[in-house]
Amino acid sequence: MQTRVTFAEALGKLPQVAEGRRTAEIAARGSMVLKLYAPVGYDPQTPHEQDELYIVQRGSGIFRRGAERVPFGPGDVLFVEAGVDHRFEEFDADFATWVVFWGPKGGEAG
Repeated sequence: MQTRVTFAEALGKLPQVAEGRRTAEIAARGSMVLKLYAPVGYDPQTPHEQDELYIVQRGSGIFRRGAERVPFGPGDVLFVEAGVDHRFEEFDADFATWVVFWGPKGGEAG
């Protein structure tokens, strides 16, 4: 695993799509996976099997986790437990976030 990855390098790994899901795996070690996520137009993701952290790099909008809706912007960190429905809504065209998955399927014990 690399010691350092720049945002520009990660952006260069993103696939080009007209709309929808756009993600690139940047690094992995053990149960941890680091990705860059930058959906186009809408966020079609479904619940994940692991706990996850989003670290917003650029853009703003609304983050929905279950029934909760919160505004987000650059530098914000958002947590989602494994299996919880969530997505980004009303986000800027340049929105991009780091996402870190870790732990066992089903999430860590609380």
